[in-house]
Amino acid sequence: MKRYQALADDIAHSIQAGVFRPGERLPSVRQTCAARRLSPATVFQAYYLLEARGLVESRARSGYYVAQRPRLLPPEPEIASRPDGDSRSVDVSELVFDVLQSAMDRDVVPFGSAFPSPLLFPLPKLGRAVAATAVELDPWSTVDDLTPGLGELRRQISQRYLIDGMEVAADEIVITNGAMEALTLAISAVTRPGDAVLVESPCFYAVLQTLERNGLHAIEVPTHPRDGIDLVALEAAIARHSPRACWLMPTFHNPLGATVPEAGKRELVALLAEHAIPLIEDDVYAELHFGPKRLLPAKAFDRDGLVMHCSSFSKCLAPGYRIGWVAAGRFRQVIARNKLTTTLNTNVPAQLAIARYLQRGGYDRHLRRLRSTLAAQQEQYIAAVARYFPAGTRVTRPLGGYFAWIELPAGSDALALQRQAVHDGISIAPGPIFSASRGFGHCLRLNFGHPLDERADAALQRLGAMAVQATPA
Repeated sequence: MKRYQALADDIAHSIQAGVFRPGERLPSVRQTCAARRLSPATVFQAYYLLEARGLVESRARSGYYVAQRPRLLPPEPEIASRPDGDSRSVDVSELVFDVLQSAMDRDVVPFGSAFPSPLLFPLPKLGRAVAATAVELDPWSTVDDLTPGLGELRRQISQRYLIDGMEVAADEIVITNGAMEALTLAISAVTRPGDAVLVESPCFYAVLQTLERNGLHAIEVPTHPRDGIDLVALEAAIARHSPRACWLMPTFHNPLGATVPEAGKRELVALLAEHAIPLIEDDVYAELHFGPKRLLPAKAFDRDGLVMHCSSFSKCLAPGYRIGWVAAGRFRQVIARNKLTTTLNTNVPAQLAIARYLQRGGYDRHLRRLRSTLAAQQEQYIAAVARYFPAGTRVTRPLGGYFAWIELPAGSDALALQRQAVHDGISIAPGPIFSASRGFGHCLRLNFGHPLDERADAALQRLGAMAVQATPA
């Protein structure tokens, strides 16, 4: 058991024993650090976990309090995945396309979508920024910084790294057509067809599709639904397969929602550096944290330039603008050259518009509203799952992002549930699309990035009823 889990369990027992009563303030983070000789990060992690369990609630600039009415929520998944550890070719694209085609219709309830509601973003303000920058567009800006991207935008991104105490020079950053291009350029920079790549189990289906397209093999590593990849299993996989790269999402993992604790990220980077294995870090949900501050990425602990940190504005500010980036470390030159010979450049007006928006402020204000909305929607969705889904269902409680991972009772068939739901106008993302070995047949990913309005609640109720009917006796 991790130290933050032990602390959370101690506090939970105190609440259940009446030591802390409903509405009573818990000891401050500073007090708990001093009393328990723990780091602030460990205490915050414990409080986040208690909040996810519905036992405590945070109040702005006031601290953490025992919940007035502790919610009856489904339990979290507690067991890490157990893939067979083999290196295998990937063949998932047809299954992914078949499943996700249904999520592209706005009349379908989008529980299986990979995107939050577009209504959560300041698109009118961005539109005005596009109009203003298009009128003022310097013709030479279309060729200045042609491949690495607009200098001012790279400078703004570099400043956001600096806020977290990370020195990432603007010259290390390459602007891309969304995070997917950043990730594809990164994996192409360090692998050749036939190479093996370490991935989480489960992992984002686009990872598997990219490996399939590039002729790469996937090595699925056990991953815990709350704490992320199993580092002991990762080390064993390295010894067994000598992989060429590692592609992970250590923060707000898609589809699990898991987050590797800070100490684990440090250990992860050190382990990969010891074996000179590059890490492609997918960090597109970093800004969507529910706690008081953004969690450090694995990139923060990189001393060898082996971590390629990939992110984008698509999930937090500008969906559809397709502006992403990679902080490429020692691979910056090869990534820039690969971009030069593939897509050449990234949409200049969109880069200018986002750079202007960041310059003029308001981004962090928007993010605070967005995080608050997503955190509230997560609570609503998980409570609805508790009401409607069969007994024995487990649900993750992520510390950020907008995905929850649902484990249905053993013997349930998520692919059959998906086919039935499509006929009822509901999209879901079944577990097998997140695995090269087609595992997780009783699991599904739930998108809580759309408001749980009357239509969505009714759809979740119907989906739960389908799951109840399909649950083995």
